[in-house]
This record gives sequence, structure tokens and C-alpha cells, in this order.
Amino acid sequence: MWLKAWHLIGMVTWFAGLFYLPRLFVYHAMSDDAVSIERFKVMERKLFFGITTPGGIFTLIFGLWMLYDYAWTAYSAQLWLHVKLALIVVLVAYHAYCGKLLLDFKYDRNTRSHVWYRWFNELPVLLLVAIVLLAVLKPF
Repeated sequence: MWLKAWHLIGMVTWFAGLFYLPRLFVYHAMSDDAVSIERFKVMERKLFFGITTPGGIFTLIFGLWMLYDYAWTAYSAQLWLHVKLALIVVLVAYHAYCGKLLLDFKYDRNTRSHVWYRWFNELPVLLLVAIVLLAVLKPF
């Protein structure tokens, strides 16, 4: 149960960052004064490297540990686990893409509008719902 508890703590931290970082991108994309732009760069960097990425690493370490320890043996023949793992790969790709967007903002290369970031911000919500439902309900 300790592994699951640490996994969930990491997951909550990771998703908190993945929910807030694109929201910062929305406000950053709307900014046009130098002070706000520099403030958003600092906030985004601290959130990405200080909270979101460590939360993701914790989640993956403890998730893989549980997978190795018992989950793969117990559930490897069930489709829900494979779908969940595929969604986690998508989530990791989303996280990495957020890192790319962070660099675009850092070097003043952003070309996307605040509206695009508002839509982009919805993907982790969908992933969270799907991953949690798969893990809890084990529907297939």
C-alpha cells in the first residue's frame, strides 16, 4: 500500500502541474509587457522543473515498481492495463511537449494564441479521467 500511496501522491502533484502549466501559457500568450512576460517565464520554469517533472518522475517510478512487483503478473492479460499504459505514454509525450513549449516561451518563439492553449489545457483532464477509470474499474 505504501507504493500505491506514493504513486498517488506523485500523480496528484504531476497532474496539478499539467493542469496549471498550460493555464500559465494562456496568460503568457496574452501578455504584451516585458515585466509580465518575464514573470511568466520564471513561474513556468519553476512549475515545470520544481513540481511537475518531479511529480511525473515519482509517479512513473512507483507505478513501474508496482507493475513489476505485482500488477503485471496479476493483470497482464487484461486489456484495460494495456490501454492505461498507452495513455500514460501519451501523458509523458504531453509532458515533454509542455517542456518544448516552455522553451519556445523562454526564447520568445511562441507562435500560438491563448485560445490554442485553452484547448491544449483540456487534454490532461481527459487523460486523468480515462486513466483513473481504467485503474479503478478495470472494465475489460
